Amino acid sequence: MSTPRELARIRTMAEITRLGWQHVESDGAAALSLRAVARDLGIVSSAIYRYVPSRDDLLTMLIAEGYRDLADAVEAALAAREATAGPAGARGRAQWLTVSHAVRDWARRRPAAWALLYGSPVPGYSAPPEETTPQGTRVVLRLGAILADAATRGEVDARIGPLAVDTPLAEPLAGSLRAIGGELGQDVPPAAVAQVILGWTSLLGAVSSEVFGQLGRDPFGDPDAFAALQLAAIADAVGLRES
Repeated sequence: MSTPRELARIRTMAEITRLGWQHVESDGAAALSLRAVARDLGIVSSAIYRYVPSRDDLLTMLIAEGYRDLADAVEAALAAREATAGPAGARGRAQWLTVSHAVRDWARRRPAAWALLYGSPVPGYSAPPEETTPQGTRVVLRLGAILADAATRGEVDARIGPLAVDTPLAEPLAGSLRAIGGELGQDVPPAAVAQVILGWTSLLGAVSSEVFGQLGRDPFGDPDAFAALQLAAIADAVGLRES
């Protein structure tokens, strides 16, 4: 059982995180300041360092939490679809599109968090991979598992994308892709891993172009319809069949 002191620390850390997001949303990640967070928390600036050693540590906390929240939203969307759509919801294309739309929905709901995760780097800051990679790779690994399982069931057109390349991939590229495939817990060919990365980077580009206003304030008069076209085209590009 946690002590009152431990519970108080947990509450304070949660409040620091909440205020950190509030500042990122209002002023941008580059302007994040521990002094400003301490002021809003109602403590002297020196006291906050007992909880967060530096601005970079707070950024790392926010990034890890953002990745986790995004991945949790994706998993919740998949679970909801599986619960309501029956066998059709278990097909690879349906799962891939569910993930894609969940990612877009989250980015539109939390644009500042999306910008922190996938926008311009914060000057002078480099995210420590050991603290951000486990959460940051959850969605792309989920997409990889979806595509690999769909390929096993014969739902992927092998004539499309990297899978269509007849010549073996050169080292060290093939080795790197093979290592990533190993994280999926099955023997995924390097070309199939490249196929997943193609789909993931295309999804990032489609969502970012909308969230960052690169398509205008009201893309083509119907943002949802245009997004549906884009996300379906990405599913096509990785070879996921309609049926």
